[in-house]
Amino acid sequence: MLGKGEEMAESLFKTVDQVAVVVRDLDAAMERYVEEFGIGPWSVYTFSPDWIKMTFRGKEQGYSMKLALADAGGMMYELIESIEGPNSYQEFLDQSGEGLHHLGYFVEDIDEAIKEMEIKGYSLLQSGRGFGTGGDGGYAYFETEKALGCIIEAINLPEEMPEPERVFPEE
Repeated sequence: MLGKGEEMAESLFKTVDQVAVVVRDLDAAMERYVEEFGIGPWSVYTFSPDWIKMTFRGKEQGYSMKLALADAGGMMYELIESIEGPNSYQEFLDQSGEGLHHLGYFVEDIDEAIKEMEIKGYSLLQSGRGFGTGGDGGYAYFETEKALGCIIEAINLPEEMPEPERVFPEE
């Protein structure tokens, strides 16, 4: 609780726009979310260094993951399965098992978001750029687990996402 005369820090993220869970088996997880919770349909993508410029722990580092996106009550829900690392998803699975990996917030400028978080003392953990059809779009994960209990991700949505590899359940 703030004491008299103390001011609250300016919020770096005003909303939580995405909840992301790391899973071992994307197909089984999507099925569970659809059948047990009514969350879906899921748009499935494979993110890889073949088309996305990636970093991990301060170095250019390719990694691959399958991800599925769905709307859950106006919030983007994301399921992620690590395919090839090293990456933060595999680290999370190895340390904690399946579960909440990060909370994401949308930004207009990914470089500005990185700068703001680094000024606050939160280093860049992992990033990717160029996942939109026009080579735009970017994401940046920050080392916030000790302070907040999970990773925070800044997301600059592209003008247009590519068509998903598939949709689950099929329409």
